[in-house]
Amino acid sequence: MNKHTCATISGGRMVVEMLKTEGVRDVFCVPGESYLPLLDALYDAGDDIRLITCRQEGGAANMADAYAKLSGRPGICIVTRGPGAANAAIGVHTAYQDSTPFILLVGQVSREQKDREAFQELDYRQTFGGLAKWVAEVGDTARIGEYMNRAFHVATSGRPGPVVLALPQDVLAACAPFTAPARFQPAIAWPGTDDMTTLLSRLAGAERPLVILGGSGWDSETCAAMRRFVENNDLPCAVSFRCQDYLDNQSPAYVGHVGIGIDPALAGAIAGADLIVAVGPRLGEMTTGGYRLLNVPSPAQGLIHVHAGAEELNSVYKADLAINAHPRAFARTVAEAQIAKNPERKSWRDRLRRQYEAFLAPVPCPGAVDLAAVFASLRDHLDEDAILTNGAGNYTSWLHRFHQYRTFGSQLAPTSGAMGYGVPAAIAAKLAAPKRQVVAVSGDGCFLMSGQELATAVHYRAAVVFLVVNNGMYGTIRMHQERDYPGRVIGTGLTNPDFAAYARAFGAEGTRVTETAEFIPALESALRADKPALIEIIADAEAIAPGRRLSGLAAYPGA
Repeated sequence: MNKHTCATISGGRMVVEMLKTEGVRDVFCVPGESYLPLLDALYDAGDDIRLITCRQEGGAANMADAYAKLSGRPGICIVTRGPGAANAAIGVHTAYQDSTPFILLVGQVSREQKDREAFQELDYRQTFGGLAKWVAEVGDTARIGEYMNRAFHVATSGRPGPVVLALPQDVLAACAPFTAPARFQPAIAWPGTDDMTTLLSRLAGAERPLVILGGSGWDSETCAAMRRFVENNDLPCAVSFRCQDYLDNQSPAYVGHVGIGIDPALAGAIAGADLIVAVGPRLGEMTTGGYRLLNVPSPAQGLIHVHAGAEELNSVYKADLAINAHPRAFARTVAEAQIAKNPERKSWRDRLRRQYEAFLAPVPCPGAVDLAAVFASLRDHLDEDAILTNGAGNYTSWLHRFHQYRTFGSQLAPTSGAMGYGVPAAIAAKLAAPKRQVVAVSGDGCFLMSGQELATAVHYRAAVVFLVVNNGMYGTIRMHQERDYPGRVIGTGLTNPDFAAYARAFGAEGTRVTETAEFIPALESALRADKPALIEIIADAEAIAPGRRLSGLAAYPGA
């Protein structure tokens, strides 16, 4: 069916035709009776749309979020009403905080049953009102195309984010005339000439500038354009929390990541900078070190803030220059710009680069498995475009510090700090990019929040390598307890399964690493496997973070 065809079809078929019109090729779901007409229409779609069935709605939503981050297209998740929607809320929250284009289609009770607290009924506007950019419910089959088209526009325009669209069962089952609207085109803001002139003038006059890249809407071309700009003009460039793949970490301009586990030297450089140019990040709590690296509302440093959403500019920090521009538009505009050479600026950049390189040096790690060595070794044994995913927990500090990202789209992690993200994200990444190596990094607590999705990986033969760092506790919370309430540990100890055996029970490979020397052979074997493979890494509880021992945290206030 093309956009000029008008026919009477079911609401479920209309949704599928709209997905095809908008170029959707993969959809993540947990099936439910509230959207059976839509499932039936997906059956007729055949190979045009691949339906990926997950084991829990939170996993499905996280897969859709990761798929959107990697592909640059809206991630699509379909769940049933009530409990299904509630389970998917974690993915909606992550998509909101991460500014990911994401559309959640939710089954709903039939219209004649509304407002009676029917089986699994929810008011989705109330449920998701604070979690999504737009929440709506389709009350007329004939308007499904209109609502779907708007959902794609809202999810992708300005600051991208999640949309929740409720579809009553009788609306999906009913038939009406249908003409598909034209394919969506996101509205993209471009920087003005005067703003660019001011930006370049301010940079030319700065001796200690620092560029910070982050946010959403980036792609390989955008990253390459920004790389040309910062390298050609001797500008040091950092990246915001979990955006480490926006600039090749081996670039002379790359000076580290600004987030949890920041290099103290980089934090000092931010404090000592005379101009911050933030391209894309919201400048939220993680990127600003709890709003301490930059004073609210007026930073001591000069601030130029570039963001795709006008509502984000000056919402927390008053910028000296606020530029409403999409990262892609900004990078294309600035890529070949030249500012006057300044030896002080180059010396400043070189110093920050040396500090970053020093921060990569191994640090002592207690226990038989040296986590610093394990994560540093990934650089030499993975392809440059390998995709690494993770959720949240102290184990991520080893990955973020010692692994170097070389290409865009090689880091998938939630800036929302959601546990359980790494496993489903890795599965989505492998399905989206089957020829690339994909490694999911999880802690033991993080892994078991979505470990059932191993079944999804095996079912679709998604040959992901799952690394599980097992220290027998919720490490981040235990760290805070030891630091703030020493001797009063409660609620953070974990009893774990044999994770390698757990993986084998699903039909995946499973290996346990108890010494550092065992890791590389296990990794090489897992990478050769033509199916999912899990490596359980037994970590000493004392190895709570790089350079920190669990028993010594009281000596490190603020650690």
